[in-house]
Amino acid sequence: MPPLFGLVLAGGASRRMQRDKAGLAYHGQPQLQWAFDLLTPFCSSTFVSVREEQRREPLRARFPQIVDRNSVPGPIAGIMTALSEHPQAAWLVLACDLPFLTPSLLRYLITHREPRRSATAYRSSHDGLPEPLCAIWEPGAREALREFVAAGRHCPRKFLMGADILLLDLPDAHALDNINTTQEFAAAVDALDTLPPFRLAAGLQGNETQDTGDDAAGRGKTLRIRYYAVLREQAGCHEETIDTQAATPAELYAQLARRHPFKLAPAQLKVALNAEFSDWDTNLRHGDTVVFIPPVAGG
Repeated sequence: MPPLFGLVLAGGASRRMQRDKAGLAYHGQPQLQWAFDLLTPFCSSTFVSVREEQRREPLRARFPQIVDRNSVPGPIAGIMTALSEHPQAAWLVLACDLPFLTPSLLRYLITHREPRRSATAYRSSHDGLPEPLCAIWEPGAREALREFVAAGRHCPRKFLMGADILLLDLPDAHALDNINTTQEFAAAVDALDTLPPFRLAAGLQGNETQDTGDDAAGRGKTLRIRYYAVLREQAGCHEETIDTQAATPAELYAQLARRHPFKLAPAQLKVALNAEFSDWDTNLRHGDTVVFIPPVAGG
């Protein structure tokens, strides 16, 4: 089976949004960072797809990049470039403007992957057509995609409609809703505020259940992190919800310290899980609330 690489598509001009969609914050951080972190645990390597003029922008410059080498418009340019630069790899392609996506949905896609076909994709819950921007594109799609573009066609969805692909029913009807306008952004923020913060993707009942016990260690899970005092200042927020594969608070803090400029070592902190003090090697479970407690003034 070809290795699986990740590609976050962030080369769009965001004309309808009138500001960079990659920089919007639905989950307490730029959406591009959130999407990159969502893909990374599932892939051998992860990249961000950008246009040449975007490669040095501060937000995009921090990530490994695949720079479009094709003059064709739209996301198909990034997919083609990725397949050409790493022709032996399959690509889990993800648009950066999907704030409702969950690790469970990606895991379900990967579990049902069919590498002998050109792609494995979800069927849209809105029109029944393939969703090309949350899909696994196999190496075998490269030549057919090149011929498709050479014929003057640029729509990745239409390519998948005519290709040999595995099409899966979408477990969560709204998980792949993309956000294109300021009105949609405001509505999405409101919707995310009302959703249960630690939900599993709807429709996976019977295939996956919420992790409990030691078997949950190391699996993808959603956690709520709360910060106080100096950690809140360094993180730039009081609270964030993240998807992670960290198995323990120690692993989680190490991951967060790569994202935020934390200066305190774990030995200087206490950790609490679900409002109770805990050890640094306790197994984290999907839905936990984690608080890292810095020293207070006076000792």
